[in-house]
Amino acid sequence: MAFDIDLIKKVYEQLPGKVEAARKLLGRPLTLAEKTLYSHVHDALTTAYSRGKDYVNFSPDRVAMQDATAQMALLQFSTCGRSKVAVPSTVHCDHLIQAKVGAKEDLATAVDVNKEVYDFLGSISDKYGIGFWRAGAGIIHQVVLENYAFPGGMMIGTDSHTPNAGGLGMIAIGVGGADAVDVMAGLPWELKMPKLIGVKLTGKMSGWTSAKDIILKVAGILTVKGGTGAIVEYFGEGAESLSCTGKATICNMGAEIGATCSMFAYDPKMAEYLKGTSRADVAELADKVKDSLRSDIEVYNDPHIFYDQLIEINLSELEPYVNGPFTPDLATPISEMAAAVKEHGWPDAVEVALIGSCTNSSYEDISRSAFIAKNAMAKGLSCKSEFNITPGSELVRFTIARDGMLDTFDQMGGVVMANACGPCIGQWARHVADPAKKNTIVTSFNRNFAKRNDGLSSTHAFVASPEIVTAFAIAGSLSFNPLKDTLKNAAGEDVMLDEPQGYEMPPRGYEVEDAGYTAPAEDGSKVQVVVKADSSRLQLLEPFAAWDGNDMLGLKLLIKAFGKCTTDHISMAGPWLKFRGHLDNISNNMLIGALNAFNMEPNKVKNQLDGSYGEVPAVQRAYKAVGIGSIVVGDENYGEGSSREHAAMEPRHLGVKVILVKSFARIHETNLKKQGMLGITFADKADYDKIQEDDVLDIVGLKTFAEGVPLTVVLHHADGSHESFQVNHTYNQQQIEWFIAGGALNVIRRNVANEGK
Repeated sequence: MAFDIDLIKKVYEQLPGKVEAARKLLGRPLTLAEKTLYSHVHDALTTAYSRGKDYVNFSPDRVAMQDATAQMALLQFSTCGRSKVAVPSTVHCDHLIQAKVGAKEDLATAVDVNKEVYDFLGSISDKYGIGFWRAGAGIIHQVVLENYAFPGGMMIGTDSHTPNAGGLGMIAIGVGGADAVDVMAGLPWELKMPKLIGVKLTGKMSGWTSAKDIILKVAGILTVKGGTGAIVEYFGEGAESLSCTGKATICNMGAEIGATCSMFAYDPKMAEYLKGTSRADVAELADKVKDSLRSDIEVYNDPHIFYDQLIEINLSELEPYVNGPFTPDLATPISEMAAAVKEHGWPDAVEVALIGSCTNSSYEDISRSAFIAKNAMAKGLSCKSEFNITPGSELVRFTIARDGMLDTFDQMGGVVMANACGPCIGQWARHVADPAKKNTIVTSFNRNFAKRNDGLSSTHAFVASPEIVTAFAIAGSLSFNPLKDTLKNAAGEDVMLDEPQGYEMPPRGYEVEDAGYTAPAEDGSKVQVVVKADSSRLQLLEPFAAWDGNDMLGLKLLIKAFGKCTTDHISMAGPWLKFRGHLDNISNNMLIGALNAFNMEPNKVKNQLDGSYGEVPAVQRAYKAVGIGSIVVGDENYGEGSSREHAAMEPRHLGVKVILVKSFARIHETNLKKQGMLGITFADKADYDKIQEDDVLDIVGLKTFAEGVPLTVVLHHADGSHESFQVNHTYNQQQIEWFIAGGALNVIRRNVANEGK
């Protein structure tokens, strides 16, 4: 039986009526996303909201948190005055396990090294009624898909790849920890009504092509910001042909196009997966309301009327893609890869091939890769690259071990890592002889920003399907095309790899001895949560100060970031993950990966107090020590990537007052607002070029800060001249209240205190 079955029953009981009410309100047929969104509106359904314009309060059904983000989220929640979470919530310990030797050894090391954090997360989960998935249980998104996701539901998660659950027809959205606090505290959750992008899939895949290639192609079409502010709906005969876990892969990597989330309509493939993961009761309930779990037929018949953008892809013509390096939207079809390698001078030798991660670690993924490995060995081939395998969950790991696939990888020379994020988020102790040497790795992960996987700017990381990655591991060459190229085996014969074959679901069913779940205490009131005063890993939070009511004058320019500035650039992962529960310690990584536009170097900025150059956090601490505020200037899509709110909390903690950029990624902009920061954008993007290294800036107009009213920036140059220009913001009245109060959490504390009175 499924977790929270009573909640799911309630959702389905109310769903048809809510959908019909929304249909009458809008006066037209509805898409799947609209049905799910309007059925989760927090207030009485009286308004037809404008896509991309209106902010809407929603009531998500559940919250999911991974261990790195849960620390800060729960530290915040513990200060808001609630005794228990208002909606079903879970914590998943997947980010803090470093891939180094192998699954058993790495897990044991992680449990020892992270004991303080795991004890904290376990006890605070106990106290507040939160389900706890222990280290080794698996990656949050795979575990959610296997246990919690359900068609027509809505969830938020403190990880940008939460949309993975869209593979089971759910609106699942990545958020910062402060958003999770809202929902766990029983408050409505605010989101701007998303635009809708439709992707019509026709035909059917075959051979080497997989679901991963669909999203790799879509990323090439839309780019890393083309989905910003939108939900992507996949539909058509091609969508119906995809496995449930294949759908999840596509939804997962929708984060790489900036999409709010992605989703598929409920179909027999989803029902099959629900039944296969011991949730036949959910499938039975969903079958009764299946019309509410799909777009109306008029939408499918004439989709261009209902979507803001429509993309069509013929799966029968689709070929495998390889995306990268350094960005997940540089899409190259496999037939053009060899030429691209030569043209761009990418290192051709594949040093490491890695499969797994939250994106591609299903039974289907692993079975197709294991088939290729077995086929290669039968033809006298072996691995020419290092080969690492990361199962997505203990359920998958136990089942593929039972079915002999781990033995196949072992015979091939592969190393099976723990059920965790590992190399995908930089939790990888990679050993290289020359860190400065240009090199290539290929993964089935989702992101490939510079330094993302191994901390090396010299590493060219490419993203492909598990099947293609496995083929690259055998060939050892990025130019290899398994669809047409031969390889020379140990006997000197030219052989070709057979097309991959696999199973969408285990023929003998899933099996597991201990999935890794711990239920919370029935009564958490007596549970003690201990945070040591001298801890380097955990730190209790102090409320941020409220706005002083004045314009912001005399702000020093901290850094003018050039080009791509993701949350990895703003707050790196890897070795810094150990400080995710200690705001002051992790703030020492603030913006150390961003390129300074004035010298094109990372982590080297001018200290306007003495003219010296120093590391970004050190210079900012110097400003904070003398009570001087500062400003960060950025480029396009600032803050793309992970949902990590530390990228907003660190500058807030260190005294940065304003983030001024050409454009924001959705989650990061929201995180800034939640923490009481001022996030603004150039009205004229050319004004970015006016900002000089020694500038002091004023932000004028805050005394009359209002929705839709621009602000003014005044630049004071070192030569005594000054100039001004207009900047825009997207704050609504509620968000302005967060700014005035010094952060959304201060508002929650105040409201809870008032309720108590």
